[in-house]
Amino acid sequence: MAQLHPTAVVHPEARLHETVEVAPYAVIGPKVRIGAGSRVGPHAVIEGDTAIGERNRIFQFASVGAVPQDLKYAGEDTQLVIGDENIIREFATLHIGTAGGGGVTRVGHRNLFMAYSHVAHDCQIGSGCIFANCASLAGHVEVGDHVIFGGLTAVHQFTRIGKHAFVAGGAMVAMDVPPYCSAQGDRAELVGLNTVGLSRHGFSEEQISRIKDAYKILFRSKLGLNEALSKLKAEHGGHPEIDDLLEFVGSSKRGITR
Repeated sequence: MAQLHPTAVVHPEARLHETVEVAPYAVIGPKVRIGAGSRVGPHAVIEGDTAIGERNRIFQFASVGAVPQDLKYAGEDTQLVIGDENIIREFATLHIGTAGGGGVTRVGHRNLFMAYSHVAHDCQIGSGCIFANCASLAGHVEVGDHVIFGGLTAVHQFTRIGKHAFVAGGAMVAMDVPPYCSAQGDRAELVGLNTVGLSRHGFSEEQISRIKDAYKILFRSKLGLNEALSKLKAEHGGHPEIDDLLEFVGSSKRGITR
């Protein structure tokens, strides 16, 4: 049996690994599944069709798996899927998906959601991301691996944030932020590259140099975007970090933060 405090309210149909710890006054619904080594803090509420992996830490008063804040949601069966080793701090909110958005809100591994951060319906979050206090994602946002959001940031629905990007505190993001880039302001604009983050995650000097060249071609030259993409592909195509950037920019539907 999981280690349940006597005051916790855990539905008998919920499936908790025997090593799960549930603190006083937490509430866990019937469709919840929680993996080994996870801990649920006092007064946290986990509901909906929510699958939580191993070794997650959910702090007091967090709300995980609630219905979307979307007036189109009509009670359909949708999910929230959370990976391993995530930290969900006080008053953070993560919602299940909607039928119109694919039906699944998905969170990867080893993410940190600080106090009052918000992940709306149908968001797709990678791994190794940090959401500082009050960082908020609207519905259908896609976030790559190792993205950092400063405090009080907000991201418009259907926007994509590329891997290893950095979004500065207070930014209002309304268009796609390419991989490796730093963005700030209202409405957010690119202000350079997240070179510190790239170095910390093992990018070589040669790779970072290529990314710097790519940034200059795409965002600091006077070329049109299609012409810049062609030039970048001709000069640096075939390197994984550049191919990822080319694919992201070339497939943008909302448009790219410039």
